[in-house]
Amino acid sequence: MFAAFAAGWRVLILAWTRHGPHRTREGAGKMLDQIKGLHHVTSMARDARQNNEFFTKKLGLRRVKKTVNFDAPDVYHLYYADELGTPGSVMTYFPFPNIGKGRHGVGEVGTTVYSVPEGTLAYWEKRFADEGVTGLSRDESFGEKRLGFAGPDGDGFALVESKADTRTPWAKGNVPSDEAIRGFHSVSLRLKDGGATEELLKFMGYEEVDTSGTVKRLAVKDGNGANIVDIESLPGAAFADLGAGSVHHVAFAVENRAKQLDVRKALMDTGYQVTPVIDRDYFWAIYFRTPGGVLFEVATNEPGFDRDEDTAHLGEALKLPSQHQHLRPYLEQHLQKLED
Repeated sequence: MFAAFAAGWRVLILAWTRHGPHRTREGAGKMLDQIKGLHHVTSMARDARQNNEFFTKKLGLRRVKKTVNFDAPDVYHLYYADELGTPGSVMTYFPFPNIGKGRHGVGEVGTTVYSVPEGTLAYWEKRFADEGVTGLSRDESFGEKRLGFAGPDGDGFALVESKADTRTPWAKGNVPSDEAIRGFHSVSLRLKDGGATEELLKFMGYEEVDTSGTVKRLAVKDGNGANIVDIESLPGAAFADLGAGSVHHVAFAVENRAKQLDVRKALMDTGYQVTPVIDRDYFWAIYFRTPGGVLFEVATNEPGFDRDEDTAHLGEALKLPSQHQHLRPYLEQHLQKLED
């Protein structure tokens, strides 16, 4: 099942992989201003129930959509976020039963970082210890206090204290609002050579703001709060292998389809080969492979997760795309039951 899905994605993405020499930003035309930060991060998991429990119970996020993988409909696509599924807060998963464990390395998103209020890491460290969350580590990076932890499949995560983050958390989870996750803070890319991807991000509207050791930080000015990307260059590291615990792709947010088309044209004019626009029901998506190997998506903020569910009941019912509606009786019987 996973092999068929992976093969399908390879056909899609390899057909739209960038070829030829890298073009510098100076030769690429005007820097884009449509992208405002992250939209979502999509990863692979092994067990849907365990995954759902981790994000809704341990992290206190809201499951805002329970649907299926459009390319492998007998596999869930689960979305966890704030109350509304605001772009910049959305973590999504494809839980493939019996999938092998991913191998971390270069050419992938290494760490997905959430923002929490200043002074709350002690709360989270105790909570995680009590809940049996593994991989706990405390450090400081770019002047920010961090708590690293592992997801249920060894996924790399961290919490960062941010006193400037005014986004509203999901208030009806099991984490008090004063400590709750606000949304994404950043993602960290692990690359053999970060230079070409750095130039790409600068073309996409990011600016270099700081450096710490081997990590370079870029950010979108006046972004959506999830507007930081860190690049870690590890020239001697092995390449990552996709599996449970791996990030499949990272998506960047644009307001609407018109701005998405502007971005697509600009990327193609610069030498990138980008997929056609794909309807994902809750956003429109385009994909392209970066020079460092990470799969990027540009997703629209429209139409949002309330297009087929009332806001008060997001993520409760199984929602299927129109092309898979005929499979509902089978899927409702065979998909793993989730604890709500």
